[in-house]
Amino acid sequence: MSIIQCIKTHYSRCGLMSIDYSSVGLRVGIEIHQQLATREKLFCSCPTELASDEIPRREVRRFLRVTKSEVGEVDPAAQYEVMKGRSIIYEVPEDHVCLVELDEEPPHELNREAVLITLAIAKALNSTPVDEIEVMRKIVVDGSNTTGFQRTAIVAVGGYLTDEDGLIRIQTVCLEEDAARKVDEGRGYVKYNLDRLGIPLIEIATGPDIKSPEQAMRVAFKIGLLLRLSGKVKRGIGTIRQDLNISIEGGTRTEVKGVGKLELIPKVIEYEVSRQLKLLEIRDELIKRGVRDDDLPYLIIDVTNVFLNSKSKLISSSLSKGLKIYATPLKGFSGLLKKELMPGRRFGTELSDYAKAWGGVGGIIHSDELPSYGISEEEKNAIFSSLSLDKERDAYVLVISDAESAERALKAVVDRARHSLIGIPKETRAANPDGTTKYMRPQPGAMRMYPETDIRPIPITQELLREAERLKPPTPEELLTKLVREHKLTKTLAEQLIRDPLIHTYLNLVEELGDKIQPHIIATTLMIHLKSLKSEGLDVSVVDDQVLKTILSKVGENVLSKDAIPEILREYSIRRGETSLEELIKKYTGIGIKELEELINEVIANLKETLLIKKEKAFNIVMSEIMKKVRGKVDGKIVAETVKNKLKEVLGIQVS
Repeated sequence: MSIIQCIKTHYSRCGLMSIDYSSVGLRVGIEIHQQLATREKLFCSCPTELASDEIPRREVRRFLRVTKSEVGEVDPAAQYEVMKGRSIIYEVPEDHVCLVELDEEPPHELNREAVLITLAIAKALNSTPVDEIEVMRKIVVDGSNTTGFQRTAIVAVGGYLTDEDGLIRIQTVCLEEDAARKVDEGRGYVKYNLDRLGIPLIEIATGPDIKSPEQAMRVAFKIGLLLRLSGKVKRGIGTIRQDLNISIEGGTRTEVKGVGKLELIPKVIEYEVSRQLKLLEIRDELIKRGVRDDDLPYLIIDVTNVFLNSKSKLISSSLSKGLKIYATPLKGFSGLLKKELMPGRRFGTELSDYAKAWGGVGGIIHSDELPSYGISEEEKNAIFSSLSLDKERDAYVLVISDAESAERALKAVVDRARHSLIGIPKETRAANPDGTTKYMRPQPGAMRMYPETDIRPIPITQELLREAERLKPPTPEELLTKLVREHKLTKTLAEQLIRDPLIHTYLNLVEELGDKIQPHIIATTLMIHLKSLKSEGLDVSVVDDQVLKTILSKVGENVLSKDAIPEILREYSIRRGETSLEELIKKYTGIGIKELEELINEVIANLKETLLIKKEKAFNIVMSEIMKKVRGKVDGKIVAETVKNKLKEVLGIQVS
């Protein structure tokens, strides 16, 4: 069963596959960002490796501010970040950051190696290079860029990728600088390490041509495979990021950022479509109830007095800290705040995300979930009375906070509630590890990009194009030929690998282990042993690349038999860390021929009479007994050959 079939089966059990994606007008575009394996950063000569914890570092603290663009507009995403009022702390590791990253020195020339790699990949995507590369500034004021913008450049446009459900258009292939990596965050501050800032990134953006969750995963896999085949991209956690642009008929484009795992893509789309459909249902219900914008005023009421004698530990603890309780009415919203949009996330969760993001509060409490948190029915009804609300028709939201934060939080709640009368807000969301999404920030405005005046444009010359042609990655067909001819895999096994996301793991292991072990053993481990264990219901997620590398290295060094691989993987998956990998390797460490012969002699001696009577079954009887003792410790072929020889030598039984 392929990974896509596994996902489809799993989702059908969850009741999510009942959505007819063609009827809801699903359209998905993918943006894939992958770090390039260049020697230097994009605009300076600093290395592209992340700094280890041992490297000395100092800190710089700054504030970022937003201004109007050249056309007199303030970018909404930038304004949102500034309203948080946070200070930005930058870690500056020694020898990994220079004045360019600190924005104390103009950027240097665009990295030629990065340009060549990007052109080569663009060619493989059938894209057309631009005549001249112009670096642009893209406004980003969340602190991840010290400049307040990200430098990016379009290298090629157009192109396509083939898929069984039709061509997928490539809109742009860009080269840009990676952002600083967030290492800490707290009330009033966020901390970044600048070692990642400036690492070259290729960004590949498809058109909104993807029509199903499974197709989205296929497309992302194919682009990822092409990048991997270039041999010029970095590997490992955090080096590749996938963003999704998702829309359905009657809605608007929602951007989901940070889908880190390929297999998570279908689930994110499933859940996001479910969310958007439920939001449209809420809109229709509000219209049916006759709710209008003027029913949702910016009305923030201090209701602390209602809770002065509350038995709620949450309330009493908060009041003892000097915080107060504020409420805002949501007329006509009764019952809608508890409506589930995605597994474990309700419409009230959406409002809470906005309150957290804009107000910095810990969350909200809404009337649809009361009584709870120790808040009584009497207290719940008292709030309805204080706000002059109809408890059968209306709802309200509470926050426990200081006055300033409460005002920002509840204003954001009201704004979000008002937009529910329209439908689906235009926003950027972040992917959660379980495939659900949460509000991240407003989508940037259309005028967030403008020319970078500190970097000279780079003409795309014939010389550059000829150099890029030599770096062009092979096609999947060319890889198939290599796997069969050079790696000595069967065509069937090679085709399985190319269609599976584990191809990346396979290529990494072949590259890292070199001549230590035969590629077909690596391929068999991934495509047969691991998948067999998974089909048995075992959780093989604990078997990461390092575990595989360690086991396969021991096989290559003849410490382990290749027959030990499935046995060790099985035990490691079952025990899930209770037994260390080193202990399992020791348990299955191979035995020598002399010890094997002694074991066979012992079995033959104990079963001599039976073996002489059942000569035609003697081999199977002895093999069964011996394998119970040596399974995983010695190659089965060696055991079989030794058993045959011993039966002939000791009992004169000839085994054909």
